[in-house]
Amino acid sequence: MKNPFAALLSGRAADAPGPQKTKRINLALQGGGAHGAFTWGVLDHLLSDERLIVEGISGTSAGAVNAVMLADGLARGGRAEAQKRLADFWRAVSSTGNLPAVQRAVTERLLSFTPLEGTPVQAWLDGLSRYFSPYDVNPLNINPLQELIERFVDFEALRAYSDLQIFISATNVQTGRVRIFPREKITAATVMASACLPLLFRAVEIDGAPYWDGGYLGNPVIFPFFRTTTTEDVLVVQINPLMRQVTPTSASEIMNRINEITFNSSLLAEYRAIEFVARLIDQGQLPRGTGPGQYRRVNVYRIVLDRFGTNFDRPITISSKGCKSAASARRGASSMIISTISACAAPWICGPKRRPNGHDKLSACVERKSRHGKRRAAADR
Repeated sequence: MKNPFAALLSGRAADAPGPQKTKRINLALQGGGAHGAFTWGVLDHLLSDERLIVEGISGTSAGAVNAVMLADGLARGGRAEAQKRLADFWRAVSSTGNLPAVQRAVTERLLSFTPLEGTPVQAWLDGLSRYFSPYDVNPLNINPLQELIERFVDFEALRAYSDLQIFISATNVQTGRVRIFPREKITAATVMASACLPLLFRAVEIDGAPYWDGGYLGNPVIFPFFRTTTTEDVLVVQINPLMRQVTPTSASEIMNRINEITFNSSLLAEYRAIEFVARLIDQGQLPRGTGPGQYRRVNVYRIVLDRFGTNFDRPITISSKGCKSAASARRGASSMIISTISACAAPWICGPKRRPNGHDKLSACVERKSRHGKRRAAADR
């Protein structure tokens, strides 16, 4: 099978036998409810390729959860432990996991865009959220998500792991601006803030400021990598569909599409800014480098869920029935998602498109190789 991350290993035959050099990359993990299990499949496959070295991770909401699970595993015992951490978490939140009833209810609500769709329970929850806020129904501010995250992640070890740059974004409710939490400031509360859905949880207070889900303003953020990592290559795992072929008509479909557009807007803005700077660098109008007054020429690669997103529009219940180990959980709880990654990730990764001047042109869209070896760009904007 062709290496699904071959486009990242430019300059050599990525699937050629024999020893090969390593490639340093940054990861930007988008939030998107239960679609975060798709990201797990990507990370599991990436960790299996020892030629790729993760230098930095940025995550938002469900992407932040995956980011801290990945970083925790790398800090504890390397790639294998990171795969185990991710598998253990997604196995626990599956329909047959071992979470207590309260945590089960919270994770099912959190990891879904339209939970319990078409059921009386959903109608009841929708009506409740219309008239009552989390401050009304949860006066004690009980959030089982914190206990769940602390159960899987050693945040003290994560903060001390200097080999990896980690960034988590959250939305400041009062200022309306995004806040980026670096590795040294990441706690369970940080992840809770990044995944704080306003109609489900009370705002998470950090340093006296209230925060909501980071997806509103940075889903995920890329710019923190510019001054903190050496590599200019960023792999974005994008799980919110950009395009839809049909017009939504039902209330739930309309709300779902509004969420998709809203949670993609900040990322598209970064794509445009990155492409603009890359163009100026190529034209010699901006100096390239890491020093004062210099700019990074960032290459963005994407793995997107667009092609199969419609298959996951119905409420997602991840099942790990019959799984006896972390490895079997990875095959069982997310077998469809991982097989999708294995078979289809390669054409989703944007390979650098050559320009006449020899520079790599940043592509913020999906590129696929045709039968004749040429590349066709599917415009996102």
